[in-house]
Amino acid sequence: MMKKLGLATALLLAMTGAQAYQFEVQGQSEFLDTTENDQNFTGAVQGTYYFKNVDSTKGPLAEAAFLNQASNFSLAYQYGQYDAPREGGRSDVESHVYGAKAEAYIPTKFVPAYASASYSHTHNDGKNEFTADDNGDRYALELGALVAPNFLVAVGYTSVADQASLDAFNIVANGVAKAGLESATIADDQDAITARTKYVGAIDGTNMAIGFETGLVYGESTAYNLKTDLYLTPALSVGASYMESSYNNSPDKAWGANVNYFITPAVSVGASYVNANFEAAQAGEEDATVLDTQTVGLNAKFRF
Repeated sequence: MMKKLGLATALLLAMTGAQAYQFEVQGQSEFLDTTENDQNFTGAVQGTYYFKNVDSTKGPLAEAAFLNQASNFSLAYQYGQYDAPREGGRSDVESHVYGAKAEAYIPTKFVPAYASASYSHTHNDGKNEFTADDNGDRYALELGALVAPNFLVAVGYTSVADQASLDAFNIVANGVAKAGLESATIADDQDAITARTKYVGAIDGTNMAIGFETGLVYGESTAYNLKTDLYLTPALSVGASYMESSYNNSPDKAWGANVNYFITPAVSVGASYVNANFEAAQAGEEDATVLDTQTVGLNAKFRF
């Protein structure tokens, strides 16, 4: 019995202390506090399979897959419960978002090339007579290249058949408030052009690193986003982000902050905060702030 227990303990330590991994499972939950309601919440999970082992010793643990140019396939699911007052009653909806995505890094004679394709489906299940059921799909393609070491530039095309269609992977990466703002920027029955950059690099003479991301969405409206992370150690990072859209409704901008820590090279925990708001003066509406939203999120990752 003691021998089996010792073997199990050794196996667990080997898994949680591994310097290479091929699977990653991420879970998160967000609490939503809006001017209308403070009882909404979401939960999401994403699983990723990397076609080759990912070496987690090259830099910040959070960016190991990017630094390794690790091709992969992912599945994601998000559940949300939302309700709010409306004329004559109260809306009540359960939202389900499903997604599949593939990313590939392709060596060439010049620079490594990048390609991705994703699909997301949203089903909104109305729970009373004030809330109708809704379904929507979205497809996205991206092409790009690593024009310098650890510096990705990519452009893409997104087709959104219904405004209710959120990007399942955007929810996991950036939170439901920003994913909703991105969907509103594109609007229903629209095509959109996207562009983004990403860079991760060491800070000379230190054990630290820094990462930058920028993004642009051009649909019925236009949105841009900025994100930066400071890796104080390979295991610990703090970050800030900002997103703004020309979408003239509530909310139209969001800023956020996050912190993440790898307890071991295989296990991490994190927290995030997003404040999405709208300035009434822009629209000349006194009550335009009713959809101002704050979210607080917790997340965890496990690699093996």
